[in-house]
Amino acid sequence: MSDLHAHSARYVRDSMLPPETPPTLESGVIKWLRENLFSGWLNSVLTVLGLLAVVYILKLALPWFLHGVWNASSLGECRAIIAANWGEGAHGACWAMIRERWNQFLFGFYPRAEYWRPILALLLLFLALAPVLFDEMSKKLLAAAGVVGLLVLWLAAYNGQWLPAAILVVIVAVTALFNAKGKHWPGNLLWFSLIYPALAFWLLWGGTIWLPVMVMAGFVVGALVLRFASPAIGVMPALAVAVVAAFFWWSFAVGPLTDELTGMTGRSHPFWLRGVNSDEFGGFVLAFTIGLSGIAISLPMGIVLALGRQSDMLLVKALCVGFIEFIRGVPLITLLFTASLLLNYFLPPGTNFDIILRVIIMVTLFSAAYIAEVIRGGLAALPRGQYEAADALGLDYWRAQRLIIMPQALKISIPGIVSSFIGLFKDTTLVVFVALLDPLKGITDAVRASIEWKGIYWEPYIFVGAIFFIICFSMSRYSMFLEKKLQREHR
Repeated sequence: MSDLHAHSARYVRDSMLPPETPPTLESGVIKWLRENLFSGWLNSVLTVLGLLAVVYILKLALPWFLHGVWNASSLGECRAIIAANWGEGAHGACWAMIRERWNQFLFGFYPRAEYWRPILALLLLFLALAPVLFDEMSKKLLAAAGVVGLLVLWLAAYNGQWLPAAILVVIVAVTALFNAKGKHWPGNLLWFSLIYPALAFWLLWGGTIWLPVMVMAGFVVGALVLRFASPAIGVMPALAVAVVAAFFWWSFAVGPLTDELTGMTGRSHPFWLRGVNSDEFGGFVLAFTIGLSGIAISLPMGIVLALGRQSDMLLVKALCVGFIEFIRGVPLITLLFTASLLLNYFLPPGTNFDIILRVIIMVTLFSAAYIAEVIRGGLAALPRGQYEAADALGLDYWRAQRLIIMPQALKISIPGIVSSFIGLFKDTTLVVFVALLDPLKGITDAVRASIEWKGIYWEPYIFVGAIFFIICFSMSRYSMFLEKKLQREHR
């Protein structure tokens, strides 16, 4: 009996001992290296060769980066400073070119006194995208918005223009008032997302598109009056007040006064902005204008084309298939040349159709054809039971698409849609072939053509490439965030 008690006591004592640490080769960094980099003799050789290549590239590139010069007025002065500090024959980057010409890479030849307008348009873009892309604010999103806000405000302060900061403070204050009522703030800005396109075009072009923007703004004023006045005074009186408000807005906003710079007509009042012609656009202002316009318009067009391609109506299906296959079979550069050279031949004599608007139309059509095929793949990936479930619920075609089919198809198509958007944004550099100054080739060649920076090569391309990488990488990360958030079937 005593042996039994001793055995039980020893068993209890052994079971209470702390667990031993796993072997070194089966845990931590060593395990990861063994499984991923040195899992076999071939992987081990490739890993060693890769490390040697990285070391060799760093050995060549690091001195060039570390010897860089930030304060100089010309390429010759850069080389003289490098030679004085590191000896004759030393090589280094001349980052002083970026310091001197950063505004051209960002704004092109946009009037320097009007920089606050694209800066403000960029700030308002983030506010307009918030209710569309996010349903709640995370700490990472707030931190990213804060960093971007500080950067843009620094640009405004650098040029002595504080108007963007003042308007931003007003918008934040209005948002805070909405939030004080207990509502979630991204949803409260949905109305701003709807009016942002007209506001952005007005900020960027000013007097050159004054009339159409003010006409659109008149409809917005009437709609807002109708929305907020109808609960208090009834629908019909509110409609009458909305019509009167829109009429007074148009009377105030549009009038017979010629702008000296643009020749456009419009009334002189606080909302008037100096007209900026399309040949003054360039750099990333141009890339954002074309890319974001194409992205925003091509997605709904792609959805309609995808649904039309699957339609049972022969004419609708034939038109959608013909459009998609024709656009996908033609290079984008061909469409851009068509927009630049041939489109005016089909317009009435004397028509001045803005070149940037023509490019936006062609880029949008090109992107919509590819988006349509991506969404069609998402629709084809849905099980047939989803369509049958919609029919069993008694939903009509458009309700079934809106509530059941299209949300699932878009979720499946997220990677392809974002890849198309990234490609579209990078393809904005092709507008250099239609005499627009894109940031990669147009502005870089303009900077390198100056006497001070003649002969510089790598620095502008690295700078532009880094900005493109940040923007496209951010889009990719948002795609991953959205995919992870929508994977509800695994929870």
